[in-house]
Amino acid sequence: MYYEWSITTNKPFAEWNQVFPNATSVVTIIDRLVHKAEILTIDADSYCLKEAKERAAHKARGRKQRMPGDDHA
Repeated sequence: MYYEWSITTNKPFAEWNQVFPNATSVVTIIDRLVHKAEILTIDADSYCLKEAKERAAHKARGRKQRMPGDDHA
């Protein structure tokens, strides 16, 4: 029986030791994941990052439009 998995990450394998501090476990995890795997690398900003930047810009615009002394939260 075979299972299909999709795993996404914003860190390359070389940086997984920052997430998993035990070097042995990192090597083991990567070894199990990549065995018979198809790895797709997408070189682009994530949608989450794009949306977070847009939200921050929107909030910043809102703060600039408020006048000093406004009672709005």
